Amino acid sequence: MILALDTSTAACTAALLLPDGTIVASRDEEIGRGHAERLVPLIAEMLDGHVPSRLLVGVGPGSFTGLRVGIAASHGLAIGWSIPLSGMNSLALLAASAPPGDGLITAAVSGGHGELFVQSFDRRTLIPTGGIASLPPAEAARTVSGPLIVGSGAQALVDARGTGEALHLLPSASRAMRLPDLLRAMDCKPVYIRAPDARPKAA
Repeated sequence: MILALDTSTAACTAALLLPDGTIVASRDEEIGRGHAERLVPLIAEMLDGHVPSRLLVGVGPGSFTGLRVGIAASHGLAIGWSIPLSGMNSLALLAASAPPGDGLITAAVSGGHGELFVQSFDRRTLIPTGGIASLPPAEAARTVSGPLIVGSGAQALVDARGTGEALHLLPSASRAMRLPDLLRAMDCKPVYIRAPDARPKAA
């Protein structure tokens, strides 16, 4: 069984999955902050004594703090269980969490400083149609052509563009096996896109 988890947004989401995507157990909680306190208990409740054979963790882009929590916890669990660990694209997981359909879908997540993390995908295959970018809504609006925008930044992007459908949703780890292989075989390190706000103190 595969344990998938993501803490890149306000959601704390984890799922226990079979390789074909069958959901054995899942938890999706919108907690805002507090991933560090909630993630491991949530996983323990869901596993109910099961030990997974593989671990997938969302590596972003998204909340800097959330990503660090999820990735650090995943490294610790993978070492403790002696199982392989891979990263997955958190924006792709967000797109996979939308209702199925055809055409293009764009994941847009608030990224701080008024910018949005955005990436577009084929809605059916979830293959990316472009790279990840961090852009102000007005600039993102000029680069995104798909009709459906999902995520915490969806409404801001649709408002800036003046057309399209905004769907505010959060990623669900239960959809992890829908991702193309390359998007769930990433290095297990944060995808930041832009530099973190925090800076080391001067010596």
